[in-house]
Amino acid sequence: MRVVWMREFGGPEVLVPGEAPDPEPTAGQALVRVAYANITFVETQYRRGGFGPFPVEPPIVPGNGVGGVVTRVGAGVDRNLVGKRVVSSLGGSGGYAEQVVVDAAALLSVPDKVALDDAVAVFADGRTALLVSDSAGVCRGERVLVEAAGGGVGSLLVQLSNAAGATVIAAAGDGRKRELAADLGAGVTVDYRDPRWVDEVRERVGGVDVVFDAVGGEVGRAAFDLLGDGGRFVPFGAAGGGWTEVPAEPAAERGVTVVPWSVPGPERLREYSRRALAEVAAGRLRPMIGRRFPLERAADAHRAIESRRVVGKTLLEVR
Repeated sequence: MRVVWMREFGGPEVLVPGEAPDPEPTAGQALVRVAYANITFVETQYRRGGFGPFPVEPPIVPGNGVGGVVTRVGAGVDRNLVGKRVVSSLGGSGGYAEQVVVDAAALLSVPDKVALDDAVAVFADGRTALLVSDSAGVCRGERVLVEAAGGGVGSLLVQLSNAAGATVIAAAGDGRKRELAADLGAGVTVDYRDPRWVDEVRERVGGVDVVFDAVGGEVGRAAFDLLGDGGRFVPFGAAGGGWTEVPAEPAAERGVTVVPWSVPGPERLREYSRRALAEVAAGRLRPMIGRRFPLERAADAHRAIESRRVVGKTLLEVR
């Protein structure tokens, strides 16, 4: 079968199309013909040097999330799964491939009203957005700053915060991303590359009550300064290269809570993914797919993500 190999750490050029033996499902497993593979910014980080939630050691076939159709099952698995549209995580690797074997218990059925590409787009990003949003407890009338608001998770957080009745301030470094955030319900959009972006937020809304920090570094630190008394700071990413260092004394003086969150266990993750799929099926959540690349152009997909010019989610089209 066709796959994409990563035989060493490095730039996008280390992602090389190749071949691998067709996998065979064993007891408790299902074989899935992959239609779409998810790509996340974290995958570009560990491709460069091993950073990420999953320990990886080349040579590997990258890719953690896939969607497709079950073609065969192993012993002890319900044969009615064959022909079903499903999505699943793979434990950190193996997704940039035509076929994958997955523990049948890890599969999630895709609702009839949800397109398979949308299901893959929301499977991981949707559960992250819901986890982060739930941890913050956004209330009606609050002012919520969403960093990287034009990306896969950020665009969903804009929608969730808007649905909760908050005033959403979307921070993004590209005009198209800010336009997308406005279309999804953001009342204010700012370019966090502009040195005056913090002043602009203060001028327009005074300050904020919640920060969803996906960027970290200087952007996250500047966003922290916008929080008023009793605000909540929710760090969940370090796209800027490092986590935000929140100063303890100013946080204590203003009663700012740094909301901790960690990756929950597999069953809770699946429950959040189910919830994300249900929200899409009900029309309350809309994943935004900005770019699609064929499997053999995985390197180009990584380059596009690292350029920071991709709007919304990026997927690999496998079949």
